[in-house]
Amino acid sequence: MENKYIVLKNMAQLGCCLLLIFVSTRVTLAHNGANALVYPLKNIQVDGDLSDWIGVKRHILALAQSDVKPQNAEDFSGYFMIGYNLGEKTLYVAIEITDSDYVVDTTRQVGWNTQDGVQVCLDVRHLIEGSGVTAYSYSETRKYVDANKWDAATKQIVWDKADIKMVRKGNKRMYEYKIYLGEALQPGRSMGFDMLVFDKDADGFGWNAWGDGEGKYQNSHALGDIVFMKENEKGGTLTGQMKIVNTHKIKVPARLRFTATASPQTWIVTSVDSLGNYSTQLPGGSYTVALSDKYIPEEAHVYTLAMPSHPNVKVKPSGLVKIPAFSATVTEAPDLVPDKGVMPTFDNQSPSTIDNFIETYQQYYKIPGVSLALIKDGKVIYHKVYGVKNSMTQAPLSDSTLFEAASITKPVFAYAVQRLAERGLIDLDKPLYQYLPFKDIEYDDRYKLITARHVITHRTGFPNWRDGKLVINFTPGTQFGYSGEGFQYLQAVVKSITGKSTIQMLTEEVLDPLDMHHTFFAKNARLMKLVSTGHFNNIPSSDDPTEAPGMAFSMHTEALEFTHFMLQLLNQKGLSPATYTNILSERSPYPQKDGEEKPKYKVYMGESLEVRESPFGQVFGHGGNNGDFRCQFEVYKDARMGYVIFTNSSTAYPLIEKMRLLLVEGKQ
Repeated sequence: MENKYIVLKNMAQLGCCLLLIFVSTRVTLAHNGANALVYPLKNIQVDGDLSDWIGVKRHILALAQSDVKPQNAEDFSGYFMIGYNLGEKTLYVAIEITDSDYVVDTTRQVGWNTQDGVQVCLDVRHLIEGSGVTAYSYSETRKYVDANKWDAATKQIVWDKADIKMVRKGNKRMYEYKIYLGEALQPGRSMGFDMLVFDKDADGFGWNAWGDGEGKYQNSHALGDIVFMKENEKGGTLTGQMKIVNTHKIKVPARLRFTATASPQTWIVTSVDSLGNYSTQLPGGSYTVALSDKYIPEEAHVYTLAMPSHPNVKVKPSGLVKIPAFSATVTEAPDLVPDKGVMPTFDNQSPSTIDNFIETYQQYYKIPGVSLALIKDGKVIYHKVYGVKNSMTQAPLSDSTLFEAASITKPVFAYAVQRLAERGLIDLDKPLYQYLPFKDIEYDDRYKLITARHVITHRTGFPNWRDGKLVINFTPGTQFGYSGEGFQYLQAVVKSITGKSTIQMLTEEVLDPLDMHHTFFAKNARLMKLVSTGHFNNIPSSDDPTEAPGMAFSMHTEALEFTHFMLQLLNQKGLSPATYTNILSERSPYPQKDGEEKPKYKVYMGESLEVRESPFGQVFGHGGNNGDFRCQFEVYKDARMGYVIFTNSSTAYPLIEKMRLLLVEGKQ
């Protein structure tokens, strides 16, 4: 996996965020439903010439997952073929792409999204609950491997010994792969498999796949299923209809899992279409039938799908098995949000209400770990951790487990900068270039307008993270534009002004005064003993903090310790009253997007904090999203209470968004 800072800059969807108010809550958790039978091959030469793939079934790359879609088959289309050689213990894959505009990136800043290429993804253990993915991305000038370090099975595939060839002929290009699978390749077994084909054109960058699902390079639930067949073995076809009884008339994706009774390691998932029909091919044998997913998140709701127990089905080779129609029931899962929040009248019953809510939402959205703390009337009234550090190792969380705080780093850094400003070490309204020129943007004189106050109010004109060359999107100071790049520039300026390392400065201005000695901004031995693992769709991803501090994203802490900072802000200590007035004053109104519902109460950017009005008075806070860690804190200034929640999960938005309702505001 690439350095997280680079990933954040290159993948805007993993950029850090503010409070999570206007964010979609759609979560992808289900298996993708694509499947194929894979047969032995002989005499295949890995040379880019696919003429020796005689009689092998073609699987169409028909799913355009990105916003940029192919205009027609000449713009982009493709298929793949797949087979294996048992004696060699190798998997063969052939891909043919038709593409009217082939792009190669020969610059020094080659990224994953700057040229055409292919990413092949494999899950060799193929566990129902999820297992590690290994993926190889191949383009002309950039080749790299992503492998889940928590699953030793991914090491069976040694990509640097794989035989790969790409040949271009006119508007077509052919890829051939020979991949060693070792003992994982056994006739009768199933395996996770999928691919993305990247298409860089003048109209943007897109990617197309075999099956549905996001984050294939790390998410085994997003891969299709393949089953290794014996030579001359025939698969049987299984069809049926599942009638979905749905009083809410909500369309939910339904998938069925068929598991071989003689070999539980052999299973596939198939999708049920909008009319309730399904069809798939399987090796001969007996299979159990079950729903792939119990909870189905859809936007702001969670639905429960249930079906009666179903007798085993027997599949005959070359035969057609039609399963008698049956019904499944869709109900909306309870959201558990009370009419009134529990904190205003917090009592002995409140902890059990909070615990039940969080533990239920962990099940709904498969959130491995949560750290929560509540403050009221100037003190901590509740603190608890829930779940595990790592969904594969099942190591439990402890009170000492540290989470990535992502963009919550920003207000902590800004607080330190404001302390320096009060002592005259930095002028918040003096152009930053006068302290330290920024060579990456010197070509645009507008950057000479940028001040520290522009940075902490997100008015620099910088993008959140650059995609290649750094640009200025609008004249600094004229409008709101959330930017991590601005905080990185201000970090360099402060280091230059003070002559101190970023960590030394933060220790002196924040960590020592607030007794936050369990909070870190870069990798060290103590942090590595305590850090939680991040998760994408419940699959462990990374527990590798950055080597250098990044003031837009790199803080690691936990809920109880972070309340020290929250109480400092609530009690308005450490800074002058005038500075706190500035912090909570409107600096950047949020632009209203077309079609977006206007918020009932005013929301705006102060200085490093998002501020909103509520029935309980003024509220301030910040959210964080590093992709595999998501978090939020809010402080109700007038009501003198607040909460902070850290999670190690990409799927935690719905839980986080409802915390203010559970804890303070209620349904009403």
